[in-house]
Parts: sequence; C-alpha cells; structure tokens
Amino acid sequence: MNDTMNIDQLSDPMGAVPVSSEPANNEKGTMNAVLQDGYGTAPEDVLRVSEIDKPEIGADEVLIRVQAAGVDRGTWHLMAGLPYVVRIAGYGIRSPKTRTPGLDVAGTVEAIGKDVSGFAPGDEVFGIASGSFAEYACAPATKLAPKPANLSFAQAAAVPVSALTALQGLRDQGKVQPGQKVLIVGASGGVGTFAVQIAKAFGAEVTGVCSASKVDMVRDLGADHVVDYTLDDFTQSGLFYDLILDIGGNRRLSDLRRVLTPDGKLLIVGGETDGRWLGGVDRQLRALMLSPFVGQKLGTFISSENGADLVTLTELIESGKVTPAVDRTYTLEEVPEAIRYLKDGQARGKVVITV
Repeated sequence: MNDTMNIDQLSDPMGAVPVSSEPANNEKGTMNAVLQDGYGTAPEDVLRVSEIDKPEIGADEVLIRVQAAGVDRGTWHLMAGLPYVVRIAGYGIRSPKTRTPGLDVAGTVEAIGKDVSGFAPGDEVFGIASGSFAEYACAPATKLAPKPANLSFAQAAAVPVSALTALQGLRDQGKVQPGQKVLIVGASGGVGTFAVQIAKAFGAEVTGVCSASKVDMVRDLGADHVVDYTLDDFTQSGLFYDLILDIGGNRRLSDLRRVLTPDGKLLIVGGETDGRWLGGVDRQLRALMLSPFVGQKLGTFISSENGADLVTLTELIESGKVTPAVDRTYTLEEVPEAIRYLKDGQARGKVVITV
C-alpha cells in the first residue's frame, strides 16, 4: 500500500496564493523549474525542466530558495488531471492553472513581503509553497515554520503535507487518547509513516497494515503490531479498534465497520479506484452520508495548512518522537522518474526532490 490522494488536496489548488500585482522586493532574475502545460498520465510526456522568471512575492508572502521539495501521491493526480473532480475543484479544466507542481518545501528565505513578520532573509524554513519543484518558490508566511534543527532539508521537505494530514486526523478528528487501539491502513506511505509515529507519541497501541516488503520498516517506526495484507485479512481478525485511519486501502465500509468498536471512529483520507470521475472519493462521501445513522463516527476531513501545526510537528521531531521516513531523493531533472516510482507503489515512506 502506498500514499494516496486525499480529499484535503482538493480544497486549495496547489496551495496557491494569487501573485500580487504590487512590486516585489526580490531581485529580478530567472530560475530552473519543472513545467507542465497540459494534463497527462505519463510524467515523462507531461513534465519538463525549463528556465523561467523567478516568482514575485506578494505582501504576505515569502520567497524561498528551494533546497528540497516533497513528492506525494496527489502530485500525480494533479499532473494527470484525474479524477476529473480535481479539475472541477479549481485546478483547471483543460490545463493546470499552476504550471509548476510541488507543495512541500524546505529551503532558505530569500526575501519577504512588506507585511511579513517573524521571518528574515537567511532563515531556514519548511512548509507549504506554490510550485516547489523549482529553484525558487513563493509561500504564504502563515504556511511556513522554522525548519527543525535536527533535520536535513531533504528530511524537512518530506514533512508538511503528509505529517499535517496525519497529525490533524489523529489529534483533531480522531481525538486519539492514550491506551486506545489505532489501526493505520496504508502505514508504509507518506501519511502512514507519520501517522504510526504520531499515534505512538500520543500513547496509542498502533497496528499498521502494509505489504510484505514494508513490514519491517513499519515495525521500526514503532508500530506495536503489523499486518501484511497479502497474507492476512485484518477485517476478519476478530480484533476491534477505537480509531481507524484508512489512507491506502479500498475496503468496503461494511468491512471496516466490522472491526471498529461500537462508538469508534473511521477516517478515510485515501484509497483509490480507476474511476475517472471520483477515483475513490465516493467512498469518503458514502461514509459521511452513513455516519448520522450509526453509532460509529465515519467520515473524512480537510486538513489545514498552517504554521502553528508545523511548529507542533517540529516539537515532535526535535524530541525524537517523529522522524521522516525518506526513501529516495531525485533531482529536478528526475522529477518524472520520482513520480513514476511513487505511482507504481514502490516508495517506502516519502520521495523527495533535491534542488
């Protein structure tokens, strides 16, 4: 199982903020960036590296000299324009509105907008940017935080999107408590590797579900129990869980409810089908519709991209309770290869682009 597109990625197209028409305080110049002019399912046919103008920051934005950028499953969906709900959600009907992909970012502050406080040129930061597959990227100051001191730029770039989803799913939506039994379906992917560690940090008893080749990794992340879904069906185990975070599965709601306690919670933040219109989001919608009629709480959520929670993650990381699981790094020129590797389900944790 691997990291998947989740519904929160449809709420804020590329994390983009309209570029201010006011003069920016960064120097003019050019940069290398990955560009996408149209949709397509083959990364090597859609993406190319080209020299373009450096972005201009708005009053509330920060210009970052990108050192590394994370890759998540949503990157492929935005590249392919699939499922079609992605385009309808605001990314562009016929072609992507934002030509440079990438959300996760870690780097050094190059310049700040006139209304920005708390950051200065030279600061090392991480967070959510618009178009981070480039040498420079813009980010709202509210979506950045100081880079964890004990992480490299590549490790820091693996954190924002996936770890924010895991943190908010467990803490805010799942209300996880010490001693509760938590099941992470898709424990070896980007969100899953963070979810295992964060649930353990909150005192839960964690069971991770993944494929055989990734069992040892999930166990090393701290999972109390690991289920190889190619050998065992966790929905037939007779065990019950207080909270299920389903990131990479496609099990029917009835199957998942079977192993959920009578007042337990199920959060679906991933899982895909080949459907070109909804691509698995329909399962999340069905959970929301069923929830009011049963004792269990079923649903999904939209994650919030905010600096305050990035600071919370920094505290967990610097305390040693959470460590990003970075599988491989690629260069800008190798972005198509990186996306292909992730899409094929080979990644063990996060894939990162170094700039």
